[in-house]
Amino acid sequence: MNFDDQLRRYFGTADLSAVHAEAMGAGIERMRVDFGLETDRGRRFALWAVLYMLGTHLDLESAFEDEADRNSARDFMELIDRTP
Repeated sequence: MNFDDQLRRYFGTADLSAVHAEAMGAGIERMRVDFGLETDRGRRFALWAVLYMLGTHLDLESAFEDEADRNSARDFMELIDRTP
């Protein structure tokens, strides 16, 4: 999944600064629904990562069944949180 493509799909633009608060909430809700329906591990992780970067924190225990996926998510969170 391409990051810009995801933004365009859920928010209508790759420029998040141009998205109004109401549209942001609707896009995040669509992403959460798609995350819940997605069965491909890679796509599921990509959706989770974008949701995390948008400040939507999903419980790792319920988001990922596999411990390796949870560990990857933790690693991702640490990397993102360290980035200025």
